[in-house]
Amino acid sequence: MMKKWMLTTAALALAGCAQINSYQDAVQTPAPASLQGTWQTVGPQSGLRSDRALGSLIVNADGSTLDCRQWMRVIAKPGKLTLLSGDYVNVNRQSRVMPLELNGGELRYDGLTLRKVERPTVECQQALDEVAKQPNAAVIQNIEPEIMKSAITQANENKQ
Repeated sequence: MMKKWMLTTAALALAGCAQINSYQDAVQTPAPASLQGTWQTVGPQSGLRSDRALGSLIVNADGSTLDCRQWMRVIAKPGKLTLLSGDYVNVNRQSRVMPLELNGGELRYDGLTLRKVERPTVECQQALDEVAKQPNAAVIQNIEPEIMKSAITQANENKQ
């Protein structure tokens, strides 16, 4: 068993397979114009927990990214765009590597199909603001989705 594992490892090394072992190892790559912008799911997707959930990927010109999922709560994961074996991938701060596949006007990403939209949702914009305040955070989870806010909370926010 050990010999098989060692042979497999050696074969992969000789084949020149590239991999990213940590977020710090990934070199941030500027995004091509075709990938820049805010991408969002349209309609129900099997990669999301609910038919009402939204998934977004924000790709900035400098290659910084934000994977933002929202439904009952908001989970936003900062990351960066990098090239791996000639293909663009998003690497989040938890060192998860997810390929990006652009096909016409649709982006396939992490089991989702996204389309470019004009601007992020209110919650994803708040997550972007939080990333600036918490530059080393792997996950931003302190944003309450609008659909979960009570009438009292919304009235108090409107007074401010």
